[in-house]
Amino acid sequence: MEDVITDAPPPSRFFPDDLDNFASPSSPLPLPFLLFSGQNNKPPRPSTLVIAASPASCYVVHHLSPKTLIGALFLPELPLAGCSLEPSPGNTGCSIYAAGEDAVLVSFQYPVAADRARAVAKRLLEDLSPAGVLVLDSVRSGGFRGCLSADEALVFKLETAEQRAAGSGTALRSVPYYPTGSVADGLSAALLAECQMKKLRGTLCLTWPEAGDPAAVSLLEAVLRDFLPPDLGLRSDKGIRVTGVESDLYV
Repeated sequence: MEDVITDAPPPSRFFPDDLDNFASPSSPLPLPFLLFSGQNNKPPRPSTLVIAASPASCYVVHHLSPKTLIGALFLPELPLAGCSLEPSPGNTGCSIYAAGEDAVLVSFQYPVAADRARAVAKRLLEDLSPAGVLVLDSVRSGGFRGCLSADEALVFKLETAEQRAAGSGTALRSVPYYPTGSVADGLSAALLAECQMKKLRGTLCLTWPEAGDPAAVSLLEAVLRDFLPPDLGLRSDKGIRVTGVESDLYV
């Protein structure tokens, strides 16, 4: 006679995924939040919001001058240990800068998880309420339909219906659209989708190679001329204008 206490139980009639239905749901993560400097801690309302979400675009934003650090975006689950108080390419944070009177720059120096991308995009656009948005990201080789060469710098764009109706600027008019069948995902795709739902003028600019090189940085600088004040330039830490990427991008 079988011992129902010591014998191994029969196999479950449920699939492993179905067993999760009986587990207590995990606590939801806290929402992202923005903090701004100044006594009123009020977010700006820019006419142009530029968001850097790739190593090359973060490099460009870091070296743009003049700009003023006005705030930061925080994800509660990400630690800030090891980050310096001053803006640095080595920080793993998200800095917000004012550039001129009507432009704001946001630099994401860490990857945003796919399940947090929508919450980050929604919080950023709701708090800043921009009139137009430019997102700078890179082409992922696994999501591109076609051939990519590491020796060739490329740039593509995606636009919301409102931006397409308004027309692109001088630099972006010559930029081809992202090929049909190619995939853009993560934070940049969430930002563009949020712009479309809010009926904002939004543009996603994607450059290749993914890690960035001097030619890709030059392409980004040309794109930014359509969106930023004319006195804002790409400069090195020593105040000398540069046209290519420096070695610290690859550190």
